[in-house]
Amino acid sequence: MAKTYGSLAQDLIWRLEAAGFDVLTVVLRAFPVDFVSNLGATLFRRVGPLTSAHRVAERNLRLAFPEMEDAERSRLLALQWENVGRLIVEFPLTDRLTLASGRVELVGAEHLQAISLSGRPAVYISGHFSNWEIGAQAPLSTGAPCEITYRRANNPLIDARIKRRRSRYGVRLFAPKGGDGARKLLEALQSGVSVVLLNDQKYDEGIDAPFFGRSVRTLPAAVRLALRFGAVLQPLTVERTKGARFRCVVHPPISLRQTGNRTNDVLAGVSAVNAFIERRVRERPHEWFWVHRRWPASAYAELGAKGY
Repeated sequence: MAKTYGSLAQDLIWRLEAAGFDVLTVVLRAFPVDFVSNLGATLFRRVGPLTSAHRVAERNLRLAFPEMEDAERSRLLALQWENVGRLIVEFPLTDRLTLASGRVELVGAEHLQAISLSGRPAVYISGHFSNWEIGAQAPLSTGAPCEITYRRANNPLIDARIKRRRSRYGVRLFAPKGGDGARKLLEALQSGVSVVLLNDQKYDEGIDAPFFGRSVRTLPAAVRLALRFGAVLQPLTVERTKGARFRCVVHPPISLRQTGNRTNDVLAGVSAVNAFIERRVRERPHEWFWVHRRWPASAYAELGAKGY
């Protein structure tokens, strides 16, 4: 069937976007890593506050830290924009940000060793901290394959480039979110392969669990998978130590209850995951991805009623 005018126009837009992506990648890879990372920080510190996402980040900080002084909130907003700028421009260079390059330090490797010795698969969980692309290096450092979830790019040409880019630093297995992704994760765990999920954003199909004193919708898949397959629920985070240098931290596993009441056990597990994410955010708030609407609409409506 011949392509319609609309589909041809969409195809042209995709190709132009992909060409721009390629040009930007070539330009950024022509410079040293530290220069590129610092450039992104400087640029987004200036540009970020001019975007609509700035108001989202500011309101999120008010929800998480209602007692925070205005000066401290402004400082954190500036620092989080620096981090956003760094992670965006670092993406084409992620194959240079590795354990082997010396730019990534691994902490808590004993937990990875324990998983390997147990013979059990793991459900790795993390959040949007620092440059979260670095986090995949921890489970992959064991030499065992992992299924790593990701959000497919709207542009299929760019999505293919992202997959190839990630393969340059060892990430070759993907499980896109949705029905197909869920089946792929089940198949992986059934065969003893570990999986990796980011667990800190809002999911309309999730379950309600506490987060910074409010009930928020949270993805229960990690906990349900770990309970179903007897897998280790293994949290990890990425910290930026200085510029384009990082610390990948593998934390102690999260213990899950098996009481026979699966609904309550899942809720307890999801609450434990949210508590873990909250502790990490409180420890390093400038490195969390504040520009997504994590809380329910009612929370933002409350802020609006107060003039924020």
